[in-house]
Parts: sequence; structure tokens; C-alpha cells
Amino acid sequence: MNTAASRLAASASPPLRRAPDTLAILTMVVLCAIWGFQQVAIKSTNGLIGPMLQAALRSAIATALVWGWTRARGTRLFAADGTLGAGLVAGLLFAGEFVCIFLGLTLTSASRMAVFLYTAPCFTALGLHFFVTGERMRAVQWLGILVAFAGMALAFADGFARAPAAGAVLTGLAGDALGVLAGALWAATTVVVRATSLSHTSASKTLFYQLSVSAVVLFALALLRGETHTIHITALAVASLAYQAVIVAFVSYLTWFWLLTRYMASRLSVFSFLTPLFGVTFGVVLLGESFSARFLAASALVLAGILLVNAPARRNGAAPTTSA
Repeated sequence: MNTAASRLAASASPPLRRAPDTLAILTMVVLCAIWGFQQVAIKSTNGLIGPMLQAALRSAIATALVWGWTRARGTRLFAADGTLGAGLVAGLLFAGEFVCIFLGLTLTSASRMAVFLYTAPCFTALGLHFFVTGERMRAVQWLGILVAFAGMALAFADGFARAPAAGAVLTGLAGDALGVLAGALWAATTVVVRATSLSHTSASKTLFYQLSVSAVVLFALALLRGETHTIHITALAVASLAYQAVIVAFVSYLTWFWLLTRYMASRLSVFSFLTPLFGVTFGVVLLGESFSARFLAASALVLAGILLVNAPARRNGAAPTTSA
């Protein structure tokens, strides 16, 4: 999530030639599990650290780690290269995505958030179709979008049917809607990266823009909401923040970028469906969340849609979306 590995993918260079081998496949499965667990980590900590402050700390820690990484590698982050405007826009969209994710997880389950958030590949395909030359969708991708959107509609219908009271219906629907909006904002970030000067800069700098800008925006929101006065530092809170910032936003994204430099991104992107699958599984097993047969069918439609959208190989070898 998020955000996000897709930002690295969007700025990755040269077409990739090798099909995924055993190492790549196993690494992708691990990465998808890491990304799928993120919603559980966020939700389990929302009662200890306010959602906006939690998101801000995640971005701030990851920003420092990316800065240290680029310093060690000699990558220049602050050279004038005409990317500042696009970088700020990408950062604001990234911040908006995590506002939706963290607030949404106070209203809906981690399982449902995982499914709604990972409709992002469908929104990305639509955005690239209209704004990036050479990214016209094929018939199978249009079919995938229709299937995924049908799954979303069924999942919303399930929310209506399962809520015991009108208030619970509205709360759940608000959380679900924030999940969909987060996916759309994630997709918008990818389109900005692909369609602007960011497509010609390093992946590290693109990620740095998103993390640093979002840290500032999210800290400001945390202050406005008074979340800095209600922090409960526990072992769970520290572990969750370390997981989100170090494992997800730093290590997993760098690992994803390493994979993109060696393997065909179009083949790697097919693993997208595993992330929401892991997300739902972790929500059920670790948080005790339940789901109906209707929601299971809705999830299957969304996953099928993701597979169809990612089926054709991209000409430039870049995977549109993979995680948040």
C-alpha cells in the first residue's frame, strides 16, 4: 500500500527481459504477504496512536531511511531537474491516499479495506489509458475493469445487508468508500508519475517526494485533530510503526524496485491479486473478522478483475500497480 510500490514501478527504467524464476516468484509472494498484512498493522494500532499521527510517523521514518539510502548510494535528491511541481502533486495525492486508508480503517474492517484498496490497478489502467501515450487498454482489460467494478458493487451491497442498524450501515459504507477513494488516489499518483517529468527521475527521488510531502501534510492533520495529545506508546505500537515504516515503506519497496531491474514487470504485476487475498486472510485469522458468502464472491470478482487488467504485457515493461 501503500502507498507505494507502484510509484517505484512507474519510474522504473528499461524494459525487462527475464521471466520470473523461483527466487523472483518466492520474493513476490513474500512481498504480497507483507503488503497484505499492512492493513492489520494499521488497524491494530489505531486505538493507541491516532490514525493521522500514525500515518505521519510512518512517512517521516521512511523519509529518513530513504534519505540515508540515497546518501549512501550517492543519489542526488535535491538537484534542480524540473520535477518539483510534479513531485509536490504526487506527494499530496500520496498523502490523500493514506488519509483515506488510516481513517477508513477506523470505520471498516481490514479485510474489506484490503479488497477496496486493491481496486487501484483498475483505476490506474483507466488513468493511463486517457493520459499516457502508448497505454491504450485492450478488450481484456476493459473486461477486467467491468468485473472488478461488479465486485465492488456486490461488496457494497453486502455492507448494506450485514449492518444491524442504520448508523452501522452509514459507518461501514463510509469506511468502504474511503477504501475505494484511496485506491483511486493511488492510481492518480501513478498516472502523475508516468505522465510528468517524474517519469525521467530516479525511483528513490520519486518515493522521497511522496514520503516527505505526506509526512508534512499528515503531521499538520494530526495537530488539527489533536492526536498528538493522545499517544499510548506500547510494544504493539512500536512494532506496528517499525513494520509500516521500515519493512513496508522502505525494505519492501526497495526490494520491489530490485526485482524490476531484473525481471519482466508485466509478469511480476500478475501477482497483484495475492495482496488483497493475504489482506483478507490476515484480517480473518488475526483480527477475528468475518465475511459472508456474498463478500467472498465480491472479493473473487475483484481479484479476477485485477488479473484481467494485468494480463497483457506492457510495452515499456512497467507494472502499473502492485501495492500500497
